[in-house]
Amino acid sequence: MLGFETIGNATVICYDTDPVLVTDPWIAGSAYFGSWAAPFEIPPAQLDAIARVKYVWLSHGHPDHTNLASLDLLSGRTILLPDHHGGRMARDLTGLGFSVQIMPDRQWLTLSPHIKAMCISDYNQDAILLIDVAGRLLVDVNDAVERGWGRFVRKIIAGYKESFLLKLFGYGDADMINIFREDGTRLLPPAPGASSEARQFWDGYLQEKMLFWTRFFGCTHMIPFSMFHVYQREDSIWAEAYRTPGELLESAKLPGCEVLPAFVRFDCEKGALSHLSPVACSATPKSPSEFGDNWAEALDHDEIAAVNRYFSSIEYLGDHLDFVRLRVGGKEHSIDLKPRTPAGRGVTFEVPRGSLMDAVRYEFFDDLLIGNFMKTTIHGNWGTSLAPNVLYPHFTPWVTRYADNGGSKTREQLAEYFSAYRSRAPFDHILHRFEHEGAQKLRTLIQPGSLMFRAATRTYSIVKRMR
Repeated sequence: MLGFETIGNATVICYDTDPVLVTDPWIAGSAYFGSWAAPFEIPPAQLDAIARVKYVWLSHGHPDHTNLASLDLLSGRTILLPDHHGGRMARDLTGLGFSVQIMPDRQWLTLSPHIKAMCISDYNQDAILLIDVAGRLLVDVNDAVERGWGRFVRKIIAGYKESFLLKLFGYGDADMINIFREDGTRLLPPAPGASSEARQFWDGYLQEKMLFWTRFFGCTHMIPFSMFHVYQREDSIWAEAYRTPGELLESAKLPGCEVLPAFVRFDCEKGALSHLSPVACSATPKSPSEFGDNWAEALDHDEIAAVNRYFSSIEYLGDHLDFVRLRVGGKEHSIDLKPRTPAGRGVTFEVPRGSLMDAVRYEFFDDLLIGNFMKTTIHGNWGTSLAPNVLYPHFTPWVTRYADNGGSKTREQLAEYFSAYRSRAPFDHILHRFEHEGAQKLRTLIQPGSLMFRAATRTYSIVKRMR
């Protein structure tokens, strides 16, 4: 076959007679300290194809995309990676014995006579992949958000008669949503099943996002993507109420963009589309102890020192927070970030010892946040944003993206980090930063979901599509 298949969570298999490329194969194991499980079995034919590909592209380091249990089944394949400043993924995977090839930004790489691909990375340590399969374009956006590459990508899309947008859409549970105010109220509206009003809110929120991005990219088709997981830990299964039903996306009506089923086979020679029907997995609630976590265990002296070093080593974190407090095994420990000017805000993480120390030791704190079993409480002035956006101005990117993944912990390293990304597309980067900072400011000043917020969002969407 000459064509492609979509399956699993964020997996595309591209064929040029034989299977050539697979993206983000999550075909074994769990993710986020056991919080997530795959909701569908990969059918035998697709498992066989994945095992025979020449190339494996990994978008970013989250374990539902770069899953080590899955990669262990694909030894001997060439791992294609985004060209990220700091090179953490390449260094880690090379150290594990994998054959790694970096894809230069914004350059086509020929993978077979009828398949070529182009990778674009961004400063958030995310990446997208454009795949040309016999003149059809796949736009694999996965979890990424447009960060200065949108104008460039839209021009490429416009040159294709048929294009397929593969992008995460959902209510938001694929991010950190277990966030509370000091008074114990959750920074998230009631789950869709709570009432007809809640359902209307979330469905309207989802429809607006889908309309915005499908209009922005201008693809002829959209395939639901990068949203397929279920919660299985007893301490995170509450978030199942916020998980987005795939059929809700598949039934969406989007002007100018045909919505396809999530799991399909497209034959480029025949122009024929057929459905794949994977078998649903049964998800049984599992104790945190199965993943090395005991909520009653406290940190010992050496572990407290390690946690102190981890947060204190991020020099610029004190520009945003006054303190980070940890509540582990019923005991609290506070890290004073010694800000030059007090920010008037801090954060408390209530978390089990085992997963905390793994996150600190291996520097992937984002996995704790996205697992949604760790409870996060914000203190002081964080603005009006709700979960998950409330953490983005002052915590998440600084710790998880720039420090953990980007290896930039001092102010000097951070300046070099942004300079590296800015130099790749200076005008687009500067324009994006101006837009992004304006949007972040808007979120801190206007109540999300209000009429004023929706009006501002619509205005922003019109201006963004015009550039």
